[in-house]
Amino acid sequence: MSGGLLVAGTTSDAGKSVVTAGICRWLVRRGVKVAPFKAQNMSLNSFVTREGAEIGRAQAMQAQAARVEPTALMNPVLLKPGSDRSSQVVLMGRAVGEMSARGYHGGRQEQLLSTVVDCLEQLRSAYDAVICEGAGSPAEINLRRTDIVNMGIARAARFPVVVVGDIDRGGVFASFFGTTALLAAEDQELIAGYLVNKFRGDVSLLEPGLDMLLGLTGRPTYGVLPFAHGLGIDEEDGLRVSLRGTVRESVVAPPHGEDILRVAVCAVPLMSNFTDVDALAAEPGVVVRFVDRPEELSDADLVIVPGTRGTVKALAWLRERGLADALLRRAAEGRPVLGICGGYQILGEHIEDEVESRAGRVDALGLLPVRVRFDREKTLARPVGEALGAPVEGYEIHHGVADVRGGEPFLTDGRGQRLDGCRSGAVWGTHWHGSLESDAFRRCFLTEIARAAGRRFVPAPDTCFAALREEQLDLLGDLIEEHADTDALWRLIESGAPAGLPFVPPGAPGAPAVAVTPDPPTPPAPLDPPETPQPLETAATKEAL
Repeated sequence: MSGGLLVAGTTSDAGKSVVTAGICRWLVRRGVKVAPFKAQNMSLNSFVTREGAEIGRAQAMQAQAARVEPTALMNPVLLKPGSDRSSQVVLMGRAVGEMSARGYHGGRQEQLLSTVVDCLEQLRSAYDAVICEGAGSPAEINLRRTDIVNMGIARAARFPVVVVGDIDRGGVFASFFGTTALLAAEDQELIAGYLVNKFRGDVSLLEPGLDMLLGLTGRPTYGVLPFAHGLGIDEEDGLRVSLRGTVRESVVAPPHGEDILRVAVCAVPLMSNFTDVDALAAEPGVVVRFVDRPEELSDADLVIVPGTRGTVKALAWLRERGLADALLRRAAEGRPVLGICGGYQILGEHIEDEVESRAGRVDALGLLPVRVRFDREKTLARPVGEALGAPVEGYEIHHGVADVRGGEPFLTDGRGQRLDGCRSGAVWGTHWHGSLESDAFRRCFLTEIARAAGRRFVPAPDTCFAALREEQLDLLGDLIEEHADTDALWRLIESGAPAGLPFVPPGAPGAPAVAVTPDPPTPPAPLDPPETPQPLETAATKEAL
């Protein structure tokens, strides 16, 4: 068996995904064969693995940080919200149905514990270390009985836990203490310490608080990570209501040509895979922002209608907001519009949906000669083709089946035969996510957009999105290596949580009283990580599906 660590958080969006990716990159640079793992993920941003399994995009990016191929083993349970009360359950990369939150936490989640433990054990048999990411907070006391992603998996695997707190939000000391104090004694035995994220200023001013936290809990802080602009990996938040006004952080560089290019993304409900626009934001001179008002489309050179887990709901929202009329006016004026996945379906003639919304036939915007029928079986694919004379690849995640009845081919097989999508005037549509990450295609597409918009914008000839992503992952690894106690982290990964960690009262509600150890435990002697770890002589990870 390999060693491991669980990265938990005081809250959602505390930085668990980023820290997990950073630890993976730090370890792989030290020669450690490492894999990421998240037992249960809730996200509308997902990815398709080589074997055709759907997993959270954050786990795919963490796998890239670890320089391994992502598999369904790394994220066995994915929940894709369809409303505030229900989600699609994706198990081992395949959608198995919709379930209410009450139904899921009322029993189904407990049944999945053996599945996620088995996946983790398979990874442990094939890797030197497994870095697990928790979800939300481990101190959600109303959900602890059915927990399979925080202390449930940590206790099953006997993994030590490091709790990450976002100090930029404030209240980080209370959050660290309260998170620990609300856990049962058996869970507290695994809480090894803390990691402060997004600190601004002089660390020496923070040290008295860290010393007091150690005195109160008997647990050290393993590092203080500084606030860094533009760092992170593909976002997970599937419940964000609106991203209006949010601007994607991009390369700080002037435009390559004379003009900038403005891209407006309609922040539709249940927006999924909005990471599609990250490759545009990485281009010098391209400004990407999310909008929810029709007047915000007026100065945009390109409007994108992104993917969504609620196509019919998003269509109704566009109409209610006046955005649908603004899109129709743009198309009539020959101004560029791009629809991706659910956005592509919205731009078509009509939608027949007895699966997602069960609304039956619904008239769409009629900007593309496409009719969509929702199939119960989800399409999951990693297609490769050509568009605008350049190679392009992407991934597909959709229930909608498109019947294209005209227009020009958009994505083809290289011989002019349509693979997906179509174009009509200045309106494009495709089911392929991630296509804009193909550098040559992205440059050709932006050149077309600039021409249609009358902008003297020229794409930079040397922007490589994959290289920029690698640089970002290296910077995350640098953050861990330079600002965390990596010797102490390695001891946790190899040997587990230190023995004798004190109990912090009151513990979980209803938990028996436990005597408090007055002094913090003596840490074990330093142990350097192996320079060239020997590979485990075990069978390769078996197929996930």
